[in-house]
Amino acid sequence: MFKEGDEFTIEGASLKIETGKAVCIHSLPTLLHFSMALREGADPVELGLAKEGNKAYLRCPDPGEPYTNGGGVIFEIERVD
Repeated sequence: MFKEGDEFTIEGASLKIETGKAVCIHSLPTLLHFSMALREGADPVELGLAKEGNKAYLRCPDPGEPYTNGGGVIFEIERVD
């Protein structure tokens, strides 16, 4: 479903994606939980989501092969002001 370089944006309560693209619902709970904390100014390093810098890294909770056909996606989250 995802390809390296795919992007989407969370603005307020809206999830903005390119026409024809999709966001896997398995990733949403993790992404939304931490995105809201980051939006409010939480430090990715203090949250344990990065070793350094202002970007956070999260993995989709879908376990992937051999259990499902998905999984394995790592998301890079960056706050854009």
